Amino acid sequence: MRKGLIKDLILWIIAALACFFWRIIAAKEETMLYIGLFAAMAAIWMLVGLILRKYRDYREAWYWQEMLSMLGTAAVLFAICHYCIPMLPWNLSVYVAEWGVGIVAIGDAVVILAAHYWKYALNITVPTMEIEKRENATIRRPYEKRSETSMQTIHDAILSITTEEDYQLLLEKADLDSRQTKVVANRDRFSFMQIPDYEYDTLVDMTLLNDAKGINKRFCIVNQKLPDNGRYVCCYRPQEYVKQKILNRYPIGINWIVYTFWFAWKRIVPRILLTSRLYYDLTKGRKRMLSKTEVLGRLYYCGFEVEEMVTMQHIVYVFARRHSQPYEQEQMKVYGPLIKLPRICKNKEIKYFYKFRTMHPYSEYIQKYVFDQRGGMNIADKSDDDFRITTWGRFLRKYWLDELPMLINWLKGDCKLVGVRPLSRTMFEQYPLELQEKRTRCKPGLIPPFYVDHPNTFEELYASENKYLDEYLAHPILTDVKYFFLTMNSILFKRMHSA
Repeated sequence: MRKGLIKDLILWIIAALACFFWRIIAAKEETMLYIGLFAAMAAIWMLVGLILRKYRDYREAWYWQEMLSMLGTAAVLFAICHYCIPMLPWNLSVYVAEWGVGIVAIGDAVVILAAHYWKYALNITVPTMEIEKRENATIRRPYEKRSETSMQTIHDAILSITTEEDYQLLLEKADLDSRQTKVVANRDRFSFMQIPDYEYDTLVDMTLLNDAKGINKRFCIVNQKLPDNGRYVCCYRPQEYVKQKILNRYPIGINWIVYTFWFAWKRIVPRILLTSRLYYDLTKGRKRMLSKTEVLGRLYYCGFEVEEMVTMQHIVYVFARRHSQPYEQEQMKVYGPLIKLPRICKNKEIKYFYKFRTMHPYSEYIQKYVFDQRGGMNIADKSDDDFRITTWGRFLRKYWLDELPMLINWLKGDCKLVGVRPLSRTMFEQYPLELQEKRTRCKPGLIPPFYVDHPNTFEELYASENKYLDEYLAHPILTDVKYFFLTMNSILFKRMHSA
């Protein structure tokens, strides 16, 4: 309520200044009279607003409740101005008073609209999905082969959606001939809720994830329905296919213009906080652009482990296995250009570091998967073959532009100018215990010793950081000054850039 009263007081001051600017030119001697008039109108406005319950918290009130309360308050003030001001002994203009009420009403309507759109954009009224905790569970249905009639029905159903080649793939890899396998083809996730818990060992989802409604919720429901190590098969159309289709469809030059607008609508607008929910409400989640990273990341986020991916023409089939409970679900997961990443700092304290996003959404959940696919981690975790990195992300990383927001952390005191790089938990746990202990005795830095010694292997990286930390613990200031100038020399004269 207090915020609402302050907001209205500010609006009345703005309205008074606007009216004075116009009225004082004509009659400067009436200034004090109008100041008194606007003060009285502001007091009446707030009093009527209290009576009409105008100052309810926007998070609890409906949009039209607040708007109608404001309009009712404005109507009362208009009536008072129209009938009462002419009865006063001073020569005050009714029109000036009514203009003041109109300015406040319009300003208040804009504020109410903005506040409720903010509530809408943040999904404040939408509860976070609750993840039901479950014990270990085994499949309830005994193994049994399907009858020929049943197989023919499934065959016809799948062919109505896709091709014979896809059917043969699923027959081989998803055990379609077993009654422990359930095939679902419905973009509405609630169809999965009708499936009994632990009744099927394999769930085959024939709906393209690009058109599925609520992908994370869909995955979490499937996670609950499957027994331990149960299998889930899903499919999607990769964004690379859509991109190539657009580029091939239009003449050179025009095709890139069309793709740019398509990309902005399909990938940028859904990732901006204030437009994300509006986009999905308008499109109903249809025809999303999905990257390999996002699909895998969502699966891992929802408790699955990916075993295999098979591309069939323009469709990618993902074969996953239930691995664990889903992560605690967030109400909103909006991947804007600026991100916060948890990093292990001094005394093992977790702090969030700012960076420009260079990877596809949900990439943080498949870091181990990527390491395993590559046969281990890459030096500095910046590999050219990391499919999680976007095209613009490679450019930003090459010239350290992605790390510019870390200056915010430097100003906040989370890190110093020179020091070892703050690490994610996955990377930190790969380090030798002795080096882990040394790292957590010092603040991380923006400029790491990596750029002085140019290590090519992890052993060389460990040796480089050990050398720096030993010197720093003995002579903090001199060591950081020395490494700062050595790094500048590498960048300016040896043309070194980020990996």
